[in-house]
Amino acid sequence: MSVIHIVRDYPHPQQKVWRAVTDPELIPLWTATGAGARPEGFATAIGTTFRFVAKPKPGWSGVVVCEVLEVREPSLLRYSWQDESGGEVTEVAYRLEPHGSGTTFTYDHTGFTGAGGFFMAKLLGAVRTKMLTKGLPAVLNDLDDQGNLRPASPLGPKRL
Repeated sequence: MSVIHIVRDYPHPQQKVWRAVTDPELIPLWTATGAGARPEGFATAIGTTFRFVAKPKPGWSGVVVCEVLEVREPSLLRYSWQDESGGEVTEVAYRLEPHGSGTTFTYDHTGFTGAGGFFMAKLLGAVRTKMLTKGLPAVLNDLDDQGNLRPASPLGPKRL
């Protein structure tokens, strides 16, 4: 079985990182470094079904359907992940832990099987690494201590 496992340390408090990765208004800002997915119907409540909608590509509608499986704010979000056209159901987990004055963020995407799963994990792994190395730090740096985008932020309303 193939997995995507990424660990990043951010010099920001856990609650701020939690907000950046769970606020539907902020999620598209850091995922924009990947496929630019925006959540539709997302909430941090167990049983919530939602969709990530990205720009379609040849052979892919750009839509992934998900269901929130587990939430422990501000330390864990786990949800299912399946292409809109069907196929394998995989799971994504965000784990946040205090680390000094910052936060360790662990991203796991599991459940990829077979040769197709191996290649999907490689493809998505590269995209997720970019999102968590470039996209999320930019959003975190543009949030004030209360977790709101600063008024002069280049990530502000023009990019939403």
